[in-house]
Amino acid sequence: MNLLEFWTICSSNNIVMDREQMKLIERYRDELKYWNSQVNMISRQEEDEILEKQILHSLSILKYVDLKTKAKCLDVGTGGGLPGIPLKIARQDLDILMVDSIHKKIKMVSMFAKHTGLKKISALSSRAEDLALQKQYIGYFDYVFARAVKKMIIVLNWIKPILKEGSSVIFLKGGNLKDEIGEAKKYFPEMEVREIDIKINGYPWFEENEKKIVICSGIV
Repeated sequence: MNLLEFWTICSSNNIVMDREQMKLIERYRDELKYWNSQVNMISRQEEDEILEKQILHSLSILKYVDLKTKAKCLDVGTGGGLPGIPLKIARQDLDILMVDSIHKKIKMVSMFAKHTGLKKISALSSRAEDLALQKQYIGYFDYVFARAVKKMIIVLNWIKPILKEGSSVIFLKGGNLKDEIGEAKKYFPEMEVREIDIKINGYPWFEENEKKIVICSGIV
């Protein structure tokens, strides 16, 4: 997929970006591909499909979730900066912290974030559960994003103390999630869960591969 095709598909799915934002997307894609050969952040098999399978997947959140203006967001297990960096490029009002326990990945993500030239985006080498031990993060985040991380119940237990009242946890998942959602609901009986099949006009791969967004709210 080239940049024009990517921009067209984004636009047809109400994910609107201007020329400057697209330049940032292009630079991020190029840097992620280049450095992935040295620091394994995404699947090597998908290095030539970063726009569609990594960046577009991350931005699909914006099609289905109306994120609050200037929301404080946490990207758990960010890997190569996904979904945090694409979301920040598309929604520059968001305040995004990206965390990963692997220091060499965070070193790369910090560089990627700096190269956007955007404010209020940062990366921290940390485990998500360790943030709950830091006073400044208790009840802090409006949204937590988790893409290809652990089971839902594990992530929810990690980050519950740092969620603001009225917050949501947004998972990018795939396949049959009935058992995983059921397990999480037993532990958090008051939690509301929306499971959404990702359907991107002009790119059916997500639907064909059962990619989903799971939105959990009412946790605190």
